[in-house]
Amino acid sequence: MGMSSSDESGPLLGPADVRELAAALGVRPTKQRGQNFVIDANTVRRIVRTAGVRPDDVVVEIGPGLGSLTLGLLEAADRVTAIEIDEVLAAALPATIAARMPDRADRFTLVHSDAMHVDELPGAAPTALVANLPYNVAVPVLLHMLATFPTIDRTLVMVQAEVADRLAARPGNKVYGVPSVKANWYAEVKRAGAIGRNVFWPAPNVDSGLVSLVRRDKPPTTTASRAEVFAVVDAAFAQRRKTLRAALSGWAGSAAAAEAALVAAGISPQARGEALTVEEFARIAEHKGPGGTPGIRQAQAGGDTV
Repeated sequence: MGMSSSDESGPLLGPADVRELAAALGVRPTKQRGQNFVIDANTVRRIVRTAGVRPDDVVVEIGPGLGSLTLGLLEAADRVTAIEIDEVLAAALPATIAARMPDRADRFTLVHSDAMHVDELPGAAPTALVANLPYNVAVPVLLHMLATFPTIDRTLVMVQAEVADRLAARPGNKVYGVPSVKANWYAEVKRAGAIGRNVFWPAPNVDSGLVSLVRRDKPPTTTASRAEVFAVVDAAFAQRRKTLRAALSGWAGSAAAAEAALVAAGISPQARGEALTVEEFARIAEHKGPGGTPGIRQAQAGGDTV
């Protein structure tokens, strides 16, 4: 008999542990919730290390699932608050923590909720966000958390590789879009590594990547509100192939008004959204003339908005 996976991973979950827990709970990972459970303790420790989790951190985790990453975070942080939408998983998690890390169990808090609707958390304010985010909600959840909890200073998320590329893209990159600009409003964003498919159960048919977001000391300096800046961003990317003069005509009230705002902001009306930094979008927002209505309807028609 060799060592069991529990011995190798210590208190963390190995492949056999994950399958046993899932079987005991009658959990079958569902596609619509994007559930892929991490079954590799080394990957968990690598994520915690890459996230730079410190002994005084209050970490918030979204979608803890069976608790693979949660246990790794509890090893390293002062406390962990996990937000889980799934009733069965939420009910089981405290028992898993108590069984595997009894001396840390009092440092763990579970919030049974949809992260998109969480606007306050129990206990001390979170200082870091570390999560394995399901593909279908990764960007809106991430942006919601950054907007709602300004104390979150460092974020490390594991997302589908394509989403990781978009979040970390710089102006001029063909995948630079709404998520890239909005994430950049809050943070310095960069790719922080790749994650193979075999560390998940079930193995997804896509690669995953880590994205690090370190919060800016303050958002871009502008007289426009965040909502006003984001309205420009949404309009600019709603019709990607159009020049800004055309794309922002609904937002500004007319193509001529859009051109005037662009010229006043020092940006070529012939430029396209993917060439602009978040600071440049903020400058455009400041020069919106009277009478224009933000192109909200137009932005919702485009598939690229968040």
